[in-house]
Amino acid sequence: MLTNLNIENIAVIEKAEIEFSGGLNVLTGETGAGKSILVDSINAVLGERTSKELVRHGADNASVTAVFESVNPTVMQKACELGLATDEDDSLIIARRISSQGKSTCRVNGVPCTVTMARELGSMLVNIHGQHDSQQLLNPDFHCSILDLTGNNSNYLTEYQSAFRQLVAIRKRLKILTADADTKDRRLEILDYQIKELTDADIKVGEKAELLSRRDLVMNSQSIANAMQQVAGAINGDDETAGLSGVTATLTKTVADIADVDSKSKALYDMLGTLADDIERVKDAAAERLAELDFSENELEKIEERLDLIYRLGTKYGETEVDMLAYLENAVRERDSIVNSDEELEKLNVEYDKAYELTLKAAEALNAYRVSLAEKLQDDVCSELRFLDMPKIKFVVSIGRGKLSSSGFDSVEFLISTNPGEPPKPLAKIASGGELSRIMLAIKNIIAKNESVQTLIFDEIDTGVSGGTSRKIGLKLKSVSEHTQVICVTHSAQIASVADEHMLISKDYRNDRTYTSVTRLDYEQRKNELARIMGGLEITDSLLQSAEELLNNTNTN
Repeated sequence: MLTNLNIENIAVIEKAEIEFSGGLNVLTGETGAGKSILVDSINAVLGERTSKELVRHGADNASVTAVFESVNPTVMQKACELGLATDEDDSLIIARRISSQGKSTCRVNGVPCTVTMARELGSMLVNIHGQHDSQQLLNPDFHCSILDLTGNNSNYLTEYQSAFRQLVAIRKRLKILTADADTKDRRLEILDYQIKELTDADIKVGEKAELLSRRDLVMNSQSIANAMQQVAGAINGDDETAGLSGVTATLTKTVADIADVDSKSKALYDMLGTLADDIERVKDAAAERLAELDFSENELEKIEERLDLIYRLGTKYGETEVDMLAYLENAVRERDSIVNSDEELEKLNVEYDKAYELTLKAAEALNAYRVSLAEKLQDDVCSELRFLDMPKIKFVVSIGRGKLSSSGFDSVEFLISTNPGEPPKPLAKIASGGELSRIMLAIKNIIAKNESVQTLIFDEIDTGVSGGTSRKIGLKLKSVSEHTQVICVTHSAQIASVADEHMLISKDYRNDRTYTSVTRLDYEQRKNELARIMGGLEITDSLLQSAEELLNNTNTN
């Protein structure tokens, strides 16, 4: 459950730390004090979409940190699967920082993670019922998913969706193969041309790099030849000038003549011998390199033509040789597929019939499961609503049959009759705002018993209901909180009076800035807050007495 929420620089909240307990936690306060901002903060830390507008004006960053303790083993297992650190005490600390530029970062137990990972964990930790969520009941498109949530066996839906995905994949392949003949012929013509062009080109991996290197060598061959010739000329000499080889030979003979009478000249003689050998090696290397420079007159032209072909093909089929060869391979595969399409089409039709039969069978199993869920949901909702001052209501889950879709072939719609003798009609046509709130609360309570979520948050669930009914809603929330932590933002004194923990959200103004604070209330403070909610501007003795009666009578039905 959520035990601690730390908020900094979120909208009008400069800094707030809230400790929640198990059971029913209620937050009250004047309109505009920042109650809904708390819900926005929780949404943010749980990975929901947010924006830089949430950052308090003048602040560089905003942050929200949520501490969850005694976390469900299923959630801890999911955290491990996501590669996030977990504590031995089964706790999770989720933090999110939002910059004034709109960038955000998330951490779980100090380990960086993506917003998607935080949202995946958050959906398993907390279920938030916002002010406008009841409006979903007006849209039948949501009714099927709501019905599924009331069950505790998702295997039927999982198995169906797996079969349906396979069916869709086969259908897509069939659609390609059954394209009109003209389209196939045009495609074959294009593929044949592309395959021939690439095959004739005989592209080799690494060829372009080799050609570029060879082109540079050919273009610089004359300069290289001139250099080698100069080296050979300097060593060999000519009719007018002695070369290095001749000069070295003369010097060697001169030193040799005195080496016998001057022992120290022997070392110089040896050095000249080594120099002569080195000069010969240089001459041989230059001659060898000169012999290698064997280029035909039109080689450069052929290289340029080949490079031009490779560049031209690259603009059509891929920048590198690997890309072009991959394109060729895919083109051959596609051509073969089209050429052999009749045979493949027959095979796919058989596969499709089998997949359709399997999908239909899974859809029928899912339908039977949903029918059983619907019967139970009808009874459970009516039971919940009788407690919430709607004793005459008839709640019906209508299940029709439509086309196969990702959720089955079931067409689910919630119907109600609020007066005996009247036929059930769609919620959108007859349900009031207060009735929608109570129906949604009833469904949330039923779902909570089957979910692993340990925290339910309700943002103004009392919208559109009277004081007496609010009392019943409060007692229902109290009942839910016996097995699931409940956090409720409310304007109702009747709901606030049954809370296990009551916190006041208030704001004040200092130095032309707005500041919001959260205060845990003791008994006397709660009494004054309830009187304020009931009476408005002036708190009278009679209001205080009524507030005290509410606080002392939390078990009244």
